[in-house]
Amino acid sequence: MSQQPNLASMRNFLIVWLGQLVSTIGSSMTSFAIEIWAWEITGKATTLTLVGFFSLLPSIIITPISGVIVDRFNRKFLMMVGDTVAVLSTIFILLLHLTNNLQIWHFYLTGAIVGTFNQFQSLAYSASVSLMIPKQHYTRASSLQFVSGYGSNIIAPALAGYLYTVIGFLGIWLIDISTFAIAISSLLFVSIPQPPPRKNESEVNVWQDLGLGWRYIATHKSLLALLILNLLFWLPHDIGDSLYAPMILSRTNNNTLMLGSLASAAGFGGVTGAIIVSTWGGFRRKIKGILLGMIGAGISKIVFGLGRTPWVWIPAQFCSSFNFPLNGSSDTAIWLAKVPPNVQGRVFAARSLFLQIASAVGYLIAGPLADNVFTPALQSEGILVGILGELFGTGTGAGIALLYVICAFSMLLVGWLGFSVRVLLDVEDIP
Repeated sequence: MSQQPNLASMRNFLIVWLGQLVSTIGSSMTSFAIEIWAWEITGKATTLTLVGFFSLLPSIIITPISGVIVDRFNRKFLMMVGDTVAVLSTIFILLLHLTNNLQIWHFYLTGAIVGTFNQFQSLAYSASVSLMIPKQHYTRASSLQFVSGYGSNIIAPALAGYLYTVIGFLGIWLIDISTFAIAISSLLFVSIPQPPPRKNESEVNVWQDLGLGWRYIATHKSLLALLILNLLFWLPHDIGDSLYAPMILSRTNNNTLMLGSLASAAGFGGVTGAIIVSTWGGFRRKIKGILLGMIGAGISKIVFGLGRTPWVWIPAQFCSSFNFPLNGSSDTAIWLAKVPPNVQGRVFAARSLFLQIASAVGYLIAGPLADNVFTPALQSEGILVGILGELFGTGTGAGIALLYVICAFSMLLVGWLGFSVRVLLDVEDIP
Protein backbone atom coordinates (compact mmCIF):
# COMPACT_ATOMS: atom_id res chain seq x y z
CA MET A 1 0.00 0.00 0.00
CA SER A 2 1.22 3.52 -0.77
CA GLN A 3 1.54 6.02 2.01
CA GLN A 4 -1.46 8.31 2.33
CA PRO A 5 -0.71 12.05 2.36
CA ASN A 6 -0.95 13.44 5.91
CA LEU A 7 0.49 16.19 8.05
CA ALA A 8 3.80 14.37 8.40
CA SER A 9 4.20 13.98 4.64
CA MET A 10 3.33 17.67 4.10
CA ARG A 11 5.99 18.54 6.68
CA ASN A 12 8.49 16.30 4.89
CA PHE A 13 7.69 17.94 1.56
CA LEU A 14 8.33 21.40 3.02
CA ILE A 15 11.63 20.28 4.61
CA VAL A 16 12.86 18.90 1.30
CA TRP A 17 11.63 22.02 -0.50
CA LEU A 18 13.48 24.34 1.92
CA GLY A 19 16.69 22.34 1.51
CA GLN A 20 16.45 22.59 -2.26
CA LEU A 21 15.74 26.33 -1.98
CA VAL A 22 18.98 26.93 -0.08
CA SER A 23 20.91 24.77 -2.54
CA THR A 24 19.40 26.60 -5.50
CA ILE A 25 20.55 29.94 -4.10
CA GLY A 26 24.14 28.69 -3.92
CA SER A 27 23.99 27.16 -7.40
CA SER A 28 22.50 30.35 -8.87
CA MET A 29 25.32 32.42 -7.41
CA THR A 30 27.89 30.11 -8.97
CA SER A 31 26.15 30.07 -12.37
CA PHE A 32 25.98 33.85 -12.34
CA ALA A 33 29.68 34.14 -11.54
CA ILE A 34 30.54 31.68 -14.33
CA GLU A 35 28.60 33.77 -16.87
CA ILE A 36 30.47 36.93 -15.87
CA TRP A 37 33.87 35.19 -15.94
CA ALA A 38 33.26 33.54 -19.32
CA TRP A 39 32.02 36.76 -20.92
CA GLU A 40 35.01 38.73 -19.60
CA ILE A 41 37.40 36.09 -20.98
CA THR A 42 35.90 35.62 -24.46
CA GLY A 43 33.26 38.29 -25.18
CA LYS A 44 31.36 35.67 -27.23
CA ALA A 45 27.75 34.60 -26.72
CA THR A 46 28.63 31.14 -28.01
CA THR A 47 30.88 30.52 -25.00
CA LEU A 48 28.00 31.04 -22.58
CA THR A 49 25.44 29.07 -24.58
CA LEU A 50 27.79 26.07 -24.88
CA VAL A 51 27.90 25.76 -21.10
CA GLY A 52 24.16 25.20 -21.17
CA PHE A 53 24.42 22.84 -24.13
CA PHE A 54 27.00 20.56 -22.52
CA SER A 55 24.98 20.53 -19.30
CA LEU A 56 22.01 19.16 -21.24
CA LEU A 57 23.72 16.76 -23.66
CA PRO A 58 24.56 13.88 -21.27
CA SER A 59 21.22 14.13 -19.50
CA ILE A 60 19.50 13.72 -22.87
CA ILE A 61 21.36 10.46 -23.34
CA ILE A 62 20.60 9.22 -19.83
CA THR A 63 16.97 10.41 -19.65
CA PRO A 64 15.35 7.25 -21.15
CA ILE A 65 16.95 5.00 -18.51
CA SER A 66 16.53 7.56 -15.73
CA GLY A 67 12.76 7.12 -15.68
CA VAL A 68 13.12 3.35 -15.25
CA ILE A 69 15.67 3.85 -12.45
CA VAL A 70 13.50 6.41 -10.63
CA ASP A 71 10.48 4.09 -10.73
CA ARG A 72 12.51 1.07 -9.55
CA PHE A 73 15.00 2.47 -7.01
CA ASN A 74 14.91 4.51 -3.82
CA ARG A 75 14.07 8.09 -4.76
CA LYS A 76 15.51 9.62 -1.60
CA PHE A 77 18.88 7.98 -2.33
CA LEU A 78 18.83 9.26 -5.93
CA MET A 79 18.17 12.83 -4.73
CA MET A 80 21.08 12.63 -2.28
CA VAL A 81 23.41 11.29 -4.98
CA GLY A 82 22.52 14.22 -7.23
CA ASP A 83 23.42 16.76 -4.53
CA THR A 84 26.62 14.90 -3.65
CA VAL A 85 27.90 14.82 -7.22
CA ALA A 86 27.12 18.52 -7.61
CA VAL A 87 29.14 19.49 -4.52
CA LEU A 88 32.09 17.28 -5.57
CA SER A 89 32.12 18.94 -8.99
CA THR A 90 32.15 22.36 -7.35
CA ILE A 91 35.11 21.32 -5.19
CA PHE A 92 36.92 20.09 -8.30
CA ILE A 93 36.44 23.46 -10.04
CA LEU A 94 37.56 25.25 -6.89
CA LEU A 95 40.82 23.27 -6.77
CA LEU A 96 41.50 24.05 -10.44
CA HIS A 97 40.97 27.73 -9.74
CA LEU A 98 43.27 27.72 -6.70
CA THR A 99 46.05 26.09 -8.77
CA ASN A 100 45.54 28.53 -11.71
CA ASN A 101 44.55 25.70 -14.05
CA LEU A 102 40.90 26.63 -14.62
CA GLN A 103 39.80 26.86 -18.26
CA ILE A 104 36.49 27.29 -20.09
CA TRP A 105 36.30 23.63 -21.11
CA HIS A 106 36.34 22.57 -17.45
CA PHE A 107 32.88 24.13 -17.10
CA TYR A 108 31.69 22.10 -20.10
CA LEU A 109 32.95 18.90 -18.45
CA THR A 110 31.58 19.53 -14.95
CA GLY A 111 28.35 20.87 -16.41
CA ALA A 112 27.92 17.59 -18.28
CA ILE A 113 28.54 15.51 -15.14
CA VAL A 114 26.30 17.58 -12.88
CA GLY A 115 23.59 17.74 -15.56
CA THR A 116 23.51 13.95 -15.76
CA PHE A 117 22.97 13.42 -12.04
CA ASN A 118 20.63 16.39 -11.77
CA GLN A 119 18.38 14.53 -14.18
CA PHE A 120 17.99 11.70 -11.65
CA GLN A 121 17.55 14.12 -8.77
CA SER A 122 14.93 16.35 -10.38
CA LEU A 123 13.01 13.40 -11.79
CA ALA A 124 13.01 11.60 -8.42
CA TYR A 125 11.79 14.79 -6.75
CA SER A 126 9.01 15.57 -9.26
CA ALA A 127 7.79 11.95 -9.30
CA SER A 128 7.58 11.94 -5.47
CA VAL A 129 5.35 15.01 -5.14
CA SER A 130 2.09 13.19 -5.95
CA LEU A 131 2.81 10.64 -3.20
CA MET A 132 3.71 13.22 -0.57
CA ILE A 133 0.75 15.61 -0.80
CA PRO A 134 -3.00 15.48 -1.57
CA LYS A 135 -4.12 15.90 -5.18
CA GLN A 136 -5.88 19.21 -4.48
CA HIS A 137 -2.52 20.75 -3.52
CA TYR A 138 -0.63 19.79 -6.70
CA THR A 139 -0.84 23.30 -8.17
CA ARG A 140 0.24 24.88 -4.88
CA ALA A 141 3.16 22.47 -4.56
CA SER A 142 4.22 23.25 -8.11
CA SER A 143 4.02 26.98 -7.40
CA LEU A 144 6.27 26.47 -4.35
CA GLN A 145 8.88 25.03 -6.69
CA PHE A 146 8.71 28.31 -8.61
CA VAL A 147 9.10 30.20 -5.33
CA SER A 148 12.30 28.20 -4.81
CA GLY A 149 13.65 28.91 -8.28
CA TYR A 150 12.67 32.55 -8.51
CA GLY A 151 13.30 33.22 -4.83
CA SER A 152 16.93 32.34 -5.38
CA ASN A 153 16.99 34.88 -8.21
CA ILE A 154 16.06 37.66 -5.80
CA ILE A 155 19.09 37.01 -3.63
CA ALA A 156 21.68 35.13 -5.65
CA PRO A 157 22.43 37.31 -8.72
CA ALA A 158 22.53 40.64 -6.90
CA LEU A 159 24.64 39.11 -4.14
CA ALA A 160 26.93 37.33 -6.60
CA GLY A 161 27.29 40.47 -8.74
CA TYR A 162 28.53 42.32 -5.66
CA LEU A 163 30.58 39.50 -4.12
CA TYR A 164 32.28 38.71 -7.43
CA THR A 165 34.27 41.95 -7.11
CA VAL A 166 34.88 41.46 -3.37
CA ILE A 167 35.58 37.76 -2.70
CA GLY A 168 35.77 36.47 -6.28
CA PHE A 169 35.17 32.89 -7.39
CA LEU A 170 36.68 31.43 -4.23
CA GLY A 171 34.19 32.95 -1.83
CA ILE A 172 31.19 32.27 -4.05
CA TRP A 173 32.13 28.61 -4.48
CA LEU A 174 32.60 28.17 -0.73
CA ILE A 175 29.10 29.52 -0.20
CA ASP A 176 27.78 27.11 -2.85
CA ILE A 177 29.44 24.14 -1.13
CA SER A 178 27.85 25.02 2.22
CA THR A 179 24.37 25.23 0.65
CA PHE A 180 24.75 21.74 -0.83
CA ALA A 181 25.55 20.45 2.65
CA ILE A 182 22.27 21.91 3.90
CA ALA A 183 20.32 20.32 1.06
CA ILE A 184 21.80 16.88 1.69
CA SER A 185 21.14 17.19 5.44
CA SER A 186 17.48 18.04 4.82
CA LEU A 187 17.05 14.74 2.96
CA LEU A 188 18.60 12.67 5.74
CA PHE A 189 15.79 13.30 8.20
CA VAL A 190 12.68 12.90 6.06
CA SER A 191 10.77 10.01 4.55
CA ILE A 192 10.30 10.01 0.76
CA PRO A 193 7.41 7.67 -0.20
CA GLN A 194 7.94 4.98 -2.83
CA PRO A 195 5.22 4.10 -5.37
CA PRO A 196 3.48 0.74 -5.00
CA PRO A 197 5.22 -1.93 -7.13
CA ARG A 198 3.47 -3.12 -10.26
CA LYS A 199 2.33 -6.70 -10.53
CA ASN A 200 5.12 -8.99 -11.71
CA GLU A 201 7.55 -6.03 -11.48
CA SER A 202 10.55 -8.33 -11.52
CA GLU A 203 9.37 -9.93 -14.73
CA VAL A 204 9.14 -6.66 -16.64
CA ASN A 205 11.91 -6.33 -19.18
CA VAL A 206 13.97 -3.18 -18.58
CA TRP A 207 14.39 -2.57 -22.31
CA GLN A 208 10.64 -2.74 -22.83
CA ASP A 209 10.28 -0.40 -19.85
CA LEU A 210 12.37 2.24 -21.60
CA GLY A 211 9.66 2.94 -24.15
CA LEU A 212 6.73 2.87 -21.72
CA GLY A 213 6.83 6.61 -21.02
CA TRP A 214 6.71 7.55 -24.69
CA ARG A 215 4.02 4.95 -25.45
CA TYR A 216 1.88 6.33 -22.65
CA ILE A 217 2.12 9.88 -24.04
CA ALA A 218 1.62 8.75 -27.64
CA THR A 219 -1.57 6.87 -26.77
CA HIS A 220 -3.01 9.84 -24.87
CA LYS A 221 -3.47 12.39 -27.65
CA SER A 222 -4.26 15.27 -25.34
CA LEU A 223 -0.99 14.79 -23.44
CA LEU A 224 0.85 14.52 -26.75
CA ALA A 225 -0.69 17.82 -27.84
CA LEU A 226 0.36 19.39 -24.53
CA LEU A 227 3.92 18.13 -25.00
CA ILE A 228 4.08 19.55 -28.55
CA LEU A 229 2.76 22.89 -27.28
CA ASN A 230 5.53 23.01 -24.68
CA LEU A 231 8.20 22.09 -27.22
CA LEU A 232 7.11 24.91 -29.52
CA PHE A 233 7.13 27.35 -26.60
CA TRP A 234 10.37 26.37 -24.86
CA LEU A 235 12.56 26.19 -27.97
CA PRO A 236 12.38 29.94 -28.70
CA HIS A 237 12.35 30.66 -24.96
CA ASP A 238 15.65 28.86 -24.41
CA ILE A 239 17.25 30.50 -27.44
CA GLY A 240 16.39 33.91 -26.02
CA ASP A 241 17.16 32.98 -22.43
CA SER A 242 20.65 31.75 -23.30
CA LEU A 243 21.39 35.16 -24.87
CA TYR A 244 19.97 37.25 -22.03
CA ALA A 245 23.27 37.72 -20.13
CA PRO A 246 25.45 38.64 -23.14
CA MET A 247 22.73 41.01 -24.37
CA ILE A 248 22.64 42.96 -21.09
CA LEU A 249 26.42 42.88 -20.51
CA SER A 250 27.12 44.16 -24.01
CA ARG A 251 24.52 46.93 -23.72
CA THR A 252 25.77 48.07 -20.27
CA ASN A 253 29.55 47.79 -20.74
CA ASN A 254 29.80 44.66 -18.56
CA ASN A 255 27.81 46.13 -15.67
CA THR A 256 27.50 43.05 -13.42
CA LEU A 257 25.46 44.96 -10.84
CA MET A 258 22.84 45.78 -13.48
CA LEU A 259 22.75 42.15 -14.61
CA GLY A 260 22.25 41.07 -11.02
CA SER A 261 19.54 43.69 -10.44
CA LEU A 262 17.59 42.48 -13.48
CA ALA A 263 17.86 38.90 -12.27
CA SER A 264 16.55 40.04 -8.89
CA ALA A 265 13.62 41.76 -10.62
CA ALA A 266 12.90 38.46 -12.35
CA GLY A 267 13.05 36.76 -8.97
CA PHE A 268 10.56 39.17 -7.42
CA GLY A 269 8.23 38.69 -10.37
CA GLY A 270 8.46 34.91 -10.17
CA VAL A 271 7.97 34.78 -6.41
CA THR A 272 5.02 37.19 -6.61
CA GLY A 273 3.40 35.04 -9.28
CA ALA A 274 4.12 31.84 -7.36
CA ILE A 275 2.68 33.20 -4.10
CA ILE A 276 -0.46 34.35 -5.87
CA VAL A 277 -0.91 30.98 -7.58
CA SER A 278 -0.16 29.12 -4.34
CA THR A 279 -2.76 31.18 -2.44
CA TRP A 280 -5.33 31.26 -5.21
CA GLY A 281 -4.83 27.72 -6.53
CA GLY A 282 -4.83 28.76 -10.19
CA PHE A 283 -7.56 28.59 -12.81
CA ARG A 284 -10.07 25.77 -12.52
CA ARG A 285 -9.18 24.98 -16.13
CA LYS A 286 -5.41 24.52 -15.89
CA ILE A 287 -4.90 24.69 -19.66
CA LYS A 288 -6.11 28.28 -19.53
CA GLY A 289 -3.32 29.10 -17.07
CA ILE A 290 -0.75 27.48 -19.38
CA LEU A 291 -1.79 29.43 -22.48
CA LEU A 292 -2.29 32.79 -20.76
CA GLY A 293 1.09 32.37 -19.06
CA MET A 294 2.72 31.82 -22.46
CA ILE A 295 1.06 34.89 -23.96
CA GLY A 296 1.96 37.09 -20.98
CA ALA A 297 5.58 35.93 -21.01
CA GLY A 298 5.87 36.54 -24.76
CA ILE A 299 4.51 40.09 -24.55
CA SER A 300 6.76 40.98 -21.61
CA LYS A 301 9.88 39.63 -23.31
CA ILE A 302 9.12 41.58 -26.50
CA VAL A 303 9.08 44.78 -24.43
CA PHE A 304 12.28 43.70 -22.64
CA GLY A 305 14.13 43.05 -25.91
CA LEU A 306 13.08 46.41 -27.34
CA GLY A 307 14.22 48.27 -24.22
CA ARG A 308 17.63 49.89 -23.80
CA THR A 309 17.41 51.26 -20.25
CA PRO A 310 16.76 49.84 -16.77
CA TRP A 311 13.46 51.76 -16.66
CA VAL A 312 12.15 49.42 -19.37
CA TRP A 313 14.12 46.28 -18.48
CA ILE A 314 13.22 46.03 -14.78
CA PRO A 315 9.38 46.17 -15.05
CA ALA A 316 9.43 44.01 -18.20
CA GLN A 317 11.58 41.42 -16.46
CA PHE A 318 9.27 41.43 -13.45
CA CYS A 319 6.19 40.94 -15.65
CA SER A 320 7.87 38.21 -17.70
CA SER A 321 8.76 36.08 -14.69
CA PHE A 322 5.37 36.75 -13.11
CA ASN A 323 3.77 34.60 -15.83
CA PHE A 324 5.91 31.46 -15.51
CA PRO A 325 4.54 30.17 -12.17
CA LEU A 326 1.03 30.33 -13.64
CA ASN A 327 2.16 28.52 -16.78
CA GLY A 328 4.42 25.96 -15.12
CA SER A 329 2.30 25.08 -12.09
CA SER A 330 -0.76 24.59 -14.30
CA ASP A 331 1.22 22.34 -16.65
CA THR A 332 2.67 20.28 -13.79
CA ALA A 333 -0.74 19.90 -12.16
CA ILE A 334 -2.17 18.41 -15.38
CA TRP A 335 0.66 15.87 -15.72
CA LEU A 336 0.46 14.87 -12.05
CA ALA A 337 -3.29 14.37 -12.29
CA LYS A 338 -3.30 12.53 -15.63
CA VAL A 339 -0.40 10.09 -15.07
CA PRO A 340 -0.56 7.22 -12.49
CA PRO A 341 2.13 7.49 -9.75
CA ASN A 342 3.73 4.12 -10.54
CA VAL A 343 4.65 5.19 -14.09
CA GLN A 344 5.29 8.89 -13.50
CA GLY A 345 9.06 8.39 -13.48
CA ARG A 346 9.06 6.95 -17.01
CA VAL A 347 6.40 9.28 -18.41
CA PHE A 348 8.03 12.36 -16.91
CA ALA A 349 11.40 11.14 -18.21
CA ALA A 350 10.00 10.85 -21.74
CA ARG A 351 8.53 14.33 -21.45
CA SER A 352 11.78 15.66 -20.04
CA LEU A 353 13.77 14.04 -22.85
CA PHE A 354 11.93 15.93 -25.58
CA LEU A 355 12.05 19.21 -23.68
CA GLN A 356 15.78 18.78 -23.08
CA ILE A 357 16.38 18.07 -26.76
CA ALA A 358 14.54 21.29 -27.62
CA SER A 359 16.62 23.19 -25.05
CA ALA A 360 19.87 21.67 -26.32
CA VAL A 361 19.02 22.66 -29.89
CA GLY A 362 18.23 26.15 -28.65
CA TYR A 363 21.53 26.48 -26.78
CA LEU A 364 23.48 25.03 -29.70
CA ILE A 365 22.13 27.41 -32.34
CA ALA A 366 21.68 30.54 -30.20
CA GLY A 367 25.36 31.48 -29.92
CA PRO A 368 26.29 31.02 -33.61
CA LEU A 369 23.11 32.85 -34.69
CA ALA A 370 23.91 35.77 -32.40
CA ASP A 371 27.65 35.97 -33.15
CA ASN A 372 27.59 35.20 -36.89
CA VAL A 373 24.22 36.39 -38.20
CA PHE A 374 22.35 38.93 -36.06
CA THR A 375 25.28 40.81 -34.51
CA PRO A 376 26.96 41.53 -37.90
CA ALA A 377 23.57 42.52 -39.35
CA LEU A 378 23.25 45.40 -36.84
CA GLN A 379 26.87 46.50 -36.70
CA SER A 380 27.55 50.02 -37.99
CA GLU A 381 27.63 48.85 -41.63
CA GLY A 382 25.26 45.89 -41.22
CA ILE A 383 22.55 45.01 -43.73
CA LEU A 384 19.70 45.62 -41.26
CA VAL A 385 20.87 48.94 -39.85
CA GLY A 386 18.79 50.96 -42.30
CA ILE A 387 15.63 48.99 -41.51
CA LEU A 388 15.91 48.19 -37.80
CA GLY A 389 18.81 50.32 -36.56
CA GLU A 390 16.55 53.03 -35.16
CA LEU A 391 14.49 50.48 -33.24
CA PHE A 392 17.31 48.33 -31.86
CA GLY A 393 20.38 50.54 -32.18
CA THR A 394 23.71 49.17 -33.41
CA GLY A 395 26.53 47.08 -31.97
CA THR A 396 26.78 43.64 -30.35
CA GLY A 397 23.80 44.03 -28.03
CA ALA A 398 21.53 45.28 -30.83
CA GLY A 399 21.82 42.12 -32.90
CA ILE A 400 21.26 39.90 -29.88
CA ALA A 401 18.20 42.00 -28.92
CA LEU A 402 16.70 41.48 -32.39
CA LEU A 403 17.02 37.71 -32.08
CA TYR A 404 15.60 37.91 -28.53
CA VAL A 405 12.49 39.76 -29.74
CA ILE A 406 11.93 37.27 -32.57
CA CYS A 407 12.00 34.46 -30.01
CA ALA A 408 9.63 36.34 -27.70
CA PHE A 409 7.13 36.89 -30.52
CA SER A 410 7.25 33.16 -31.29
CA MET A 411 6.37 32.40 -27.63
CA LEU A 412 3.40 34.77 -27.82
CA LEU A 413 2.22 33.17 -31.06
CA VAL A 414 2.36 29.64 -29.62
CA GLY A 415 0.19 30.60 -26.63
CA TRP A 416 -2.32 32.42 -28.81
CA LEU A 417 -2.66 29.58 -31.32
CA GLY A 418 -3.10 27.08 -28.49
CA PHE A 419 -6.63 28.42 -27.86
CA SER A 420 -7.66 27.15 -31.30
CA VAL A 421 -6.60 23.50 -30.73
CA ARG A 422 -9.59 21.52 -29.41
CA VAL A 423 -7.69 18.40 -28.25
CA LEU A 424 -5.46 20.70 -26.20
CA LEU A 425 -8.32 22.63 -24.64
CA ASP A 426 -9.97 19.34 -23.61
CA VAL A 427 -6.81 17.82 -22.07
CA GLU A 428 -8.31 17.78 -18.56
CA ASP A 429 -11.52 16.07 -19.69
CA ILE A 430 -10.19 13.42 -22.07
CA PRO A 431 -9.40 10.13 -20.21
